[in-house]
Amino acid sequence: MSASATLTQNPLLIGKGLPPFDAIKPEHVVPAITQLLQELEQELVTLEANVQPTWSSLVEPLDRLSDRMGWSWGIVGHLMGVRNSPEMREAHETMQPHVVQFWTKLGQSKPVYEGFKALRDSDAWTNLEPAQKRIVEAAIREAELSGVGLEGAAKERFNAIQMEMAELSTQFSNHVLDATKAFSMTLTTPEEVDGLPPSSLSLAAQAARAAGEENATAENGPWRITLDFPSYGPFMQHSTRSDLREKLYKAFVSRASEGDLDNKPLIDRILTLRKEQAQLLGFDNYAELSLASKMAPNVAAVEQLMEELRQVSYDAAVKDLADLKAYAASKGESGELKHWDVSYWAERQREEKFAFNDEELRPYFPLPQVLDGLFGLAKRLFGVTITAADGQAPVWHEDVRYFQISDESGEAIAYFYLDAYSRPAEKRGGAWMDDCVNRAKLTVEGKASTRLPVAYLVCNQTPPIDGKPSLMNFREVETLFHEFGHGLQHMLTKVDHSGAAGIRNIEWDAVELPSQFMENWCYDRATLFSMAKHYETGETLPEHYYDKLVSARNYMSGSGMLRQLHFSLLDLVLHAHYQPGGSETVQDVRQRLAETTTVMPPLPEDDFLCAFGHIFAGGYAAGYYSYKWAEVLSADAFAAFEEAGLENSEAIADTGKRFRETVLALGGSQHPMEVFKAFRGREPSTEPLLRHSGLVAA
Repeated sequence: MSASATLTQNPLLIGKGLPPFDAIKPEHVVPAITQLLQELEQELVTLEANVQPTWSSLVEPLDRLSDRMGWSWGIVGHLMGVRNSPEMREAHETMQPHVVQFWTKLGQSKPVYEGFKALRDSDAWTNLEPAQKRIVEAAIREAELSGVGLEGAAKERFNAIQMEMAELSTQFSNHVLDATKAFSMTLTTPEEVDGLPPSSLSLAAQAARAAGEENATAENGPWRITLDFPSYGPFMQHSTRSDLREKLYKAFVSRASEGDLDNKPLIDRILTLRKEQAQLLGFDNYAELSLASKMAPNVAAVEQLMEELRQVSYDAAVKDLADLKAYAASKGESGELKHWDVSYWAERQREEKFAFNDEELRPYFPLPQVLDGLFGLAKRLFGVTITAADGQAPVWHEDVRYFQISDESGEAIAYFYLDAYSRPAEKRGGAWMDDCVNRAKLTVEGKASTRLPVAYLVCNQTPPIDGKPSLMNFREVETLFHEFGHGLQHMLTKVDHSGAAGIRNIEWDAVELPSQFMENWCYDRATLFSMAKHYETGETLPEHYYDKLVSARNYMSGSGMLRQLHFSLLDLVLHAHYQPGGSETVQDVRQRLAETTTVMPPLPEDDFLCAFGHIFAGGYAAGYYSYKWAEVLSADAFAAFEEAGLENSEAIADTGKRFRETVLALGGSQHPMEVFKAFRGREPSTEPLLRHSGLVAA
């Protein structure tokens, strides 16, 4: 078969519509991306030679270019997250430098940049819609932050940094994945699994079977405990064996910190490169560069918000720990409370205080029932109907589901994939939403049509085991609602210009607003009772559990907030004030910050930063504070529904409609502060967040 024949059949070159996941193989990646890059680079050269500063001859052709690249390479990135394999890694590694080079070339294109500036200065500017103006302004800023103004050696150095950083971030992420996979404890006696709930025993037996112990059972073992969160979290909460918790905890906090998988040198290198990159662009440090495209005006504003929240949460966290120590002592814990004892005793105290544990609730939250509740809520708030569309789209794993969203008239307006279960061998941990197809108005052969958005929603919850459906703990329910919130903003957008539709062009520290907003509904009475039904009997969750869930919501919330502030400030300080290669190491910075942001200083062997993928392999560098920043916005947005009256279905539908028409519909077409004010009628306040967290009197 000739090379051209195989290329024409390469599914990664289709360039539009739904990805044919049933046909894509790792061996398609290199030939497809190689050919695509050749074509697109040629198109870019042609475009640069004929730049016209108008929307239709500059922005639209650029959109088409990025769309095609985004479609093909986006699929590869998606499969790296959900179907990781040595072959896919190798293909990704081969092509990534070339793809980065292409985006750099596009981002630094002088003719394109000058074209955008000419468009901004032209008479046509006044006729553009606000969304179009925001897209052009963002493109100009993006080009400037991508080094368009650099010449000669400075430009070469900047581009070399971009390349090296892309490699380092992939390496960092692979090291964490490999280190997480490399450690496991195989337990063989009932004493070693004492205290573990049935769901953990089933999962541990399943993991042992997957590792070759074909006769492993939940009852008799052997049981394999791993650092994958569905295994690690419950073990730390429930295992009565302090010695095994210590072993697991120390393995978890020292992931990717030694040997071939040591991320410490990568961290130093990344921080050094980021600082250099920021200075090449005329910023003092990387935090300033990061904030140049965010909602927060400057580093000082972020530090001020963090400090306001830190003072309230620090005192609460000190009290949390004192209470926990007293509780453990009352139960006969004689020694000093250690780090690996905290989750265990916190869970015991919570069970006693609120008389239930996470595990008792699992049977009431089977995934199909939770989806019914979530979809019912979407209908109640936003008037949309969600129906199963399985079989209408090829999927990358048999467990993946596909759904359609329709508006009030019954017309389809969006679709999404749901990949819900943990698959530690090939899928990275955590949960995320990503765009598969972005909404846009397109004109093809003179006919205008709207391309409907499609989202990926990915979670890592307990899979169906031994004939039971996926039974979720409450945290997993919240996570699903969170990712669905991101999905809603992508899918319910009304913006017709791809560059500002959905989550595109939204400042990073505002993008968590809808996701965190949705989490609040897990505690809403009507929502909770619509989904909490026992998977065998269909019995609704008993009333007393609801009261306990609500009162347990703020259990140790000061500690929870302080933990997030510890991460956020660490990230900010490393990118704003730290001097790589100076007398203070990254670990020193953490120890120093820990004095005011932790109530139990980290252990000497705690190298948590080595697994802090958010800031070293994800997009959260000098941006981890965004979770808290957006949480202020989302709590205040939810307060609008509380003020309307959560029991008042008419008022809720009205408020929901307003939320849909502003936060969910406007995407990146306006500045997030304007969008927030359009919904709320004023600027955000921190009061609702502190009130919801139980850190200030209602």
